[in-house]
Amino acid sequence: MERLLELWYSTGIMQITAGQAVMICIGLLLLYFAIKKGFEPLLLLPIGFGGILANIPGVEIATGAGILAQFYSLGLETGIFPLLIFMGVGAMTDFGPLLANPKTLLLGAAAQFGIFSTLIGALFLSDIGIFDFSLSQAAAIGIIGGADGPTAIYVAGRLAPELLGAIAVSAYSYMALVPIIQPPIMRLLTTKAEREITMIQLRKVSRSEKICFPLLLLILVAFLIPSAAPLLGMFCFGNLMKESGVVKRLSETAQNSLINIVTILLGLSVGSKLGAEQFLVGSTLGILLLGMLAFSMGTAAGVIMAKIINVFTEEKINPLIGAAGVSAVPMAARVANKVGLESNPNNFLIMHAMGPNVAGVIGSAAAAGVLIQFAG
Repeated sequence: MERLLELWYSTGIMQITAGQAVMICIGLLLLYFAIKKGFEPLLLLPIGFGGILANIPGVEIATGAGILAQFYSLGLETGIFPLLIFMGVGAMTDFGPLLANPKTLLLGAAAQFGIFSTLIGALFLSDIGIFDFSLSQAAAIGIIGGADGPTAIYVAGRLAPELLGAIAVSAYSYMALVPIIQPPIMRLLTTKAEREITMIQLRKVSRSEKICFPLLLLILVAFLIPSAAPLLGMFCFGNLMKESGVVKRLSETAQNSLINIVTILLGLSVGSKLGAEQFLVGSTLGILLLGMLAFSMGTAAGVIMAKIINVFTEEKINPLIGAAGVSAVPMAARVANKVGLESNPNNFLIMHAMGPNVAGVIGSAAAAGVLIQFAG
């Protein structure tokens, strides 16, 4: 009988805490969003499943020598996983729309306003006693505004690893909700006439331009912001493999098998940080709210910058593509195109919106470098 009692008390049913039960439910909710709703399934599915594993009582999966702890130590503590993701993203990126219309680089830069304004907001809320975020934590929260999951994970891993789970879930949740969050902001800040602006056909970009651009970009940004070199370096390397045309196998590997494997490991590693003792704290609500603010302000800043450019140029930009300046590639560009088609069924903005969308990736990587240099 005593042995039976020992066996019973060793079961997960007897050891589970209320916090672990809540986190398992949150993990299941993330799986629901990934599978049923199609919200960022490539990462929400492994993150949600990793969160469930991390909260199973009575076994070390996400701590000590557990498999998820090993994944985290290998890929996130070192920063390897986000950097490899950036290399894969670079190999899938076409700088053509940006090079064909360089003005859109300003839209990508403007959309990073949400990052720095949220950093200041988080510090202000901490100063008046609502939250208790340090400078490094506030910087890690602010990067959510870039709507770039790998960048958010990279910065959080460097500056505030204790907040990694909440920041990653917030970043990918808002990326998934781009089609819901952005359109009301875009409509609020533009008139019907502005949404109907038809942009001229983009010029053809030469192969030489596409090869030279990632090299020039890396040299320019890395010398100005050295701490941005790891992210931008891997991004530009991936793009160079694609555009050079001489390493097709390497480019295809970076775009497919490598990025897929790393995505699985990255998601599970992030899920390992969804333990009840780390996630179910007051700061998590603050991160979710500030993340929403950062993303919304970034969207608004991109639209407003497009309107400002139109004041000084004859060749008008449809302000809707300014919202694509956040780094959610290519979702933000698709949303800009969809809202534009609502006002003018013959106005296809997708290729024009890819310019600021790609610029947003560059901008968020540069902003990440500034934050790491400033708050690290």
